[in-house]
Amino acid sequence: MSGRAWGVLFVLCGAIFLEGVDVAMLNVALPSIRADLGLSTGMLQWVMSAYVLGYGGFMLLGGRAADLFGRRRMFLFWLTVFLLFSGLGGLATEGWMLIVARFVTGVAAAFMTPAGLSIITTGFAEGPQRNKALLVYSGTAAGGFSIGLVVGGLLASADWRWVFFAPVILSSLILVAGAVLIPEPARPERAGRSVDAAGAVSVTAAILLLVFAIERAGHEPAGTTALTVAAALALFAVFVLIERKAAAPLVRLSIFRNGGLVRANIAGLLFAAGFFGFQFIVVLHLQELRGWSTLETSFAMIVIGVDAILSPTLTPKLVQRFGNARVIFGGLLLATLSYALMLPLGPDWTYPMMFPSLIILGLAFSLAYGPLTIVATEGVEEDEQGVAGGLLYTSFQFGAALGLSSATTVLTAATDGTGDAAVLDGHRAALFVPLVAAALAALVSAFGLRAKPAAAPAEAATATAPVPEPLDTAR
Repeated sequence: MSGRAWGVLFVLCGAIFLEGVDVAMLNVALPSIRADLGLSTGMLQWVMSAYVLGYGGFMLLGGRAADLFGRRRMFLFWLTVFLLFSGLGGLATEGWMLIVARFVTGVAAAFMTPAGLSIITTGFAEGPQRNKALLVYSGTAAGGFSIGLVVGGLLASADWRWVFFAPVILSSLILVAGAVLIPEPARPERAGRSVDAAGAVSVTAAILLLVFAIERAGHEPAGTTALTVAAALALFAVFVLIERKAAAPLVRLSIFRNGGLVRANIAGLLFAAGFFGFQFIVVLHLQELRGWSTLETSFAMIVIGVDAILSPTLTPKLVQRFGNARVIFGGLLLATLSYALMLPLGPDWTYPMMFPSLIILGLAFSLAYGPLTIVATEGVEEDEQGVAGGLLYTSFQFGAALGLSSATTVLTAATDGTGDAAVLDGHRAALFVPLVAAALAALVSAFGLRAKPAAAPAEAATATAPVPEPLDTAR
C-alpha cells in the first residue's frame, strides 16, 4: 500500500478506535455520573440505552446513506456531529441533557461507522490488500474498547466530564486528518439518486422498537416486551413489502442470497451476544462480589485487548493459509472454550485462575471479528458496500443488546437470596448465556467450511482486470 493509503487507513482506524473507547469509558464512569448528577437507576440506564438506540436504530440507514450521498462526505459530516455532541454531554447539568447528547452521538456513530468501513471495502482491492486493511481496522476497534476501560477509569477518578471531553480532542484530530487525507471521489457522483423514504422510515422504526425491546427486557413487564417485539416484526414485514416494489430500494433483498453475508451476520450477532454478556457478568462478579475497584477491574479485563495486537499480525497469516471460514470457526470454538472454563467460578478463585479464560477470549476475538467483517462484505457490489457494513454493525449491536439483556434476566432469576452464595449462583447461571451463544455461532459458521468463497463483481474478478489504486473509488 502507498503512504497515502496507509494515512487514510490510519484516519479510519482512529475513528473506529474513537467509537470503541467512547463506549468503554462511559461504562466505567457511570457510578461517578450517577453520584454527581443524582440520577435514578432508571435514568442511569437510559444514559446507556439512548446511545444503543441511536446507534443500532440508524445503522442500516447510515450504511445506505454512505452509498447514496458519498462515503467521504457522510464520514466527515457525522464525525463532526459526534464531536459536538460528545462535548455537549460533558457540559450536561441534568440527566435529560446527557441522555439527548448520547442519543445523537449514537446516531452520528451509526452514520459514521459504516461510511468508514465502506471507504476501506471500496478503496482497497479485494483480496490480500483489503483483508490486511480490514484486519488492522478490526484490531484497532478491539483496542479502543480494551484501552477505554482503563482510560475511562483514570479519567473518571479525576472528573467524569473528561470521559466526554477526551473524545472531542481525539475526534478533532481525526477530522482534520480525514479532511486532508481522504480523497474526493475519483469519479463524479451519479445523478438522479433517490431515497427510499418509506423503506427508511419503516426499517428504522422497526429496528428502534426491536433494540428498545431487547434493551429494556429486564426492566419492563413481559407483556410490554412481547407487544413491542410484535410491533417491530410487523414493521419489518411492511419494510419487506415496500422493498419488493420500490424502484430504488433501501436494501436490495437479493443481497441476502449471499450465503457468506448471511452467515457472517448471524454468527456476528451471536458472537457479540456472548462477548458482551460475558464481560458484563465478569465485571459484576469482580466489583460486586469480590469488591474490586473500577480501575482494578479495568486492568484485569485489559488482557482481552491482546486482540488489538494479534488481529493485524497473526490473523492475516492464518487467513492467508487457512481461509476466512476456518479461522472464524476456530475463533468461535475458542470463545466457547473460554466461557466453559469460567463455569466452575468459585468464591475463592484468584485472578490467575480466571486468566486463561480471559486470554483465550482475546485470541478468539482476534480470530473471529476481522474475518467476519471480510466475509460480510466480500463479493458485494461496490454501490452496496455501505449497506453491507450497516447490516453487519446492526447485527453486532443487536447481539450486544441481546447478550446483555439475556445475561441480566438469567442472573436475576437465578439469584435466590441476598447472600454471597446466592449472588455467585446467579453469576454461574448467567455464564451459560455466552456459552450457548458462542456454541450456536460456531455451529452457524461451520456451514461456511464447505461453501465456496463469494464471487467478486464480474469484471473485477477477471484475471486481466486492472488492480485499482487504493482509495481511488472512496466516495
